[in-house]
Order: sequence, then C-alpha cells, then structure tokens
Amino acid sequence: MRYYRTVGADGPRLVARRGADAYDLTAARPNVTAFEDLAYVANVSDRTVDEVTGDLLDETETIPVPDEEAVGIPTLVDEVWAAGVTYEISEQAREAESGMPEMYLDVYGAERPEVFFKATWDRVVAPGEAVGVRSDSEWNVPEPELGIVLYEGDIVGYTAGNDVSSRSIEGENPLYLPQAKVYDRCCSLGPCVATPEAVGDPHDLAMTMTVERDGETVYEGETSTGKMVRTCEELVSYLSRHNSVPESAVLLTGTSLVPEEGFTLTPADEVHIDIESVGHLANDVTTV
Repeated sequence: MRYYRTVGADGPRLVARRGADAYDLTAARPNVTAFEDLAYVANVSDRTVDEVTGDLLDETETIPVPDEEAVGIPTLVDEVWAAGVTYEISEQAREAESGMPEMYLDVYGAERPEVFFKATWDRVVAPGEAVGVRSDSEWNVPEPELGIVLYEGDIVGYTAGNDVSSRSIEGENPLYLPQAKVYDRCCSLGPCVATPEAVGDPHDLAMTMTVERDGETVYEGETSTGKMVRTCEELVSYLSRHNSVPESAVLLTGTSLVPEEGFTLTPADEVHIDIESVGHLANDVTTV
C-alpha cells in the first residue's frame, strides 16, 4: 500500500491507498494520524505495516485518492541522511565539479559508501512547497533519489526525495559538503510512503525528472535504480553502524540524473520527480 499524510482544517489524517481505492485510516482510529503510528504497532506486534492496516480497512469507507501535489510530508522523519556517489554518473559529475576529482573515484569503487547527514524535519518541505537554493551559490541542482524509510532502523517503506545541492560550493572544496547540502528547504520528500510489498524490488524502479521554467521544459531525464552500485540494505547497514539512528529516519540513496554542467535552478522553476511504484513529487524553487 501507499500511505499519504494530509493536513486540513480538521488536522492531520493518514490515508492508505490500495490500487485505485483510498481509505481514511484516521476515521477508523482517530489516534492514527501518521505513518509512524502504524509502524509502531507493526514493530511491537511483529507484523508488517500493511497487515496492521488490513485490520482497519473494514472500519472505514473509501475516499478520493489524495492529490499528490497537495499532501504533507509523508513521514514524521527525525533525520534525513543521504548516500553519495552510488551511481557512475554521479561520480563523473562530482569529478567534473571538483578540483580534487580522484577522491570521488575512490569512493565509488570503495567498500565503504559515502553517507552524510542531510536534513532535520524543519528543513524538509512537502510536495507542492518550494525547495530552496542558496543565494551564495551560483550553481544549484536538483537530485532525484529513492528514499528508504526506516523505523527503529528497519526498512518499512520507500519515498521519493529531492536532495537539492549547491554544486559550486561543494566543488570549491569537498570540506564544504555540509554547507552545500544542509540549509533551509534543502530537501523535499513525498508524496507518500510505499511499503516494500507495494514497491517490490527497489533496485529495479524507473525514475524520471523534469524541470520546467516559464512553461518550457529545460531539463528532462530518465534512469533506473538498477544502475545503483550498492543495495539499499548495504547503505542502511553503514548508516546504522555505531550510529544511533532515531526512531524515524529516511536515507536517500543517491542520484543518476545529473543536469549538464552549466544548468542551474532558478526561482520559480518547477521540479517534477516520478519513481515507479512510489509516486510523483513536485516542488517549485525559491531562494533562501
């Protein structure tokens, strides 16, 4: 199933989607307003999230499927982390932007992946809200990525993410990576959390990204998570080594859609990311 979090005048609500049908789970259980509420019950009862939801479906009626551009952040994530240089094209792009390109080649082929901190909850924006680009960077790009949703360190689902990056800052010196990656509105997540049962093989999903400016498409690309050199399980294992991951976390898995050198996001651009079996994540762009 896919799980959406909507926020309206009556407060947050959790909606489950199975095929063409959507169900208001909060109508069945008023205290179920977030994906984590289901994940907690699944964790303590040793069941899957979808199995827990199955107990509630007979107690609620179907509702219209949520608009994927008008929903909230799908998970009450405490921390967002990210993995870098997991696709060959990402390694090439990092080499092109950097004055020390050899270090990225070493990471791509190394046993240990690059894992870095990306965002806290208050730096993440929902679908339909504006992601940010830094005013002190002249080269800013979107990075569409499959996000692994974790609960108590276990994989409980997947979402789409935009790891917005300041390539000019990162390229100036690799030690500036935190400033290139972590700032206000630096990340978007959504539109839903899709469970492992809904996704199937996360290493075989089609992914597309388009960027529209003044009604015209200025970037368009497509790829597959099958090009990722590492598995989701491997990346999660390195994130959690000697690191106390919070109850709810997302790990972005890297990108293989990199706009050509010279392309930069500008205010009012619209970024559209689609991941097979997950959904459509759309955000416009603003300067921070």
